[in-house]
Parts: sequence; structure tokens; C-alpha cells
Amino acid sequence: MANITFITQAGKSLKLAADSGSVMELAVNNNVPGIDGDCGGVCSCATCHVHVAPEDWEKTGAPGDLEKDMLEFDDNVNEFSRLSCQISITEALDGITLKVAN
Repeated sequence: MANITFITQAGKSLKLAADSGSVMELAVNNNVPGIDGDCGGVCSCATCHVHVAPEDWEKTGAPGDLEKDMLEFDDNVNEFSRLSCQISITEALDGITLKVAN
């Protein structure tokens, strides 16, 4: 089980838990504002963009090439940007914090 904290653009903290799927699915299924997942998780829309807390970066790892390409089209990219559809939920993610980018 992984406990994941989402920080919305409004500054609200939402703590959610899951043991499988993607971080985007967890967010969409729990109506996290700003995580839309319009493409359904196939890395083609960037509507699930999050900023990983710097201290949690090693837990999520860096984006792959396709994800990097998609992030280039988003205005809110920083060095800790990830598409939540590309982050699989595992126990290693337990305790991470993600800020909704859009």
C-alpha cells in the first residue's frame, strides 16, 4: 500500500492510498482537482502533470523519453515534473508528495 499526498493548486492537501494502478488513476478516481487524465493514461496529453517533492524524486525516478517529449508542451514544467500516468503505484512510493502542476 502506498500513501500519496496531492497538493492542489489551491493549496489543499489530499492524502490517498492505493496498492496498484497509476498515480493518475488514483487521482482521477478520487477527483483530485487539476488531474484530468484526458488521454486515459497513454502519455499523450499532459493533463496529469505533477511536480514531485524534491525529497521524493528518487522514489519516482526521472521521466522516460516519451514523457519528456510530452512535458515539453506544458508551460509549468520544472526539474521535478512528471506525468502521473507514467508513475506506477508501488510500496516504494509510500509517503510521497505531489503538487498538481496545472
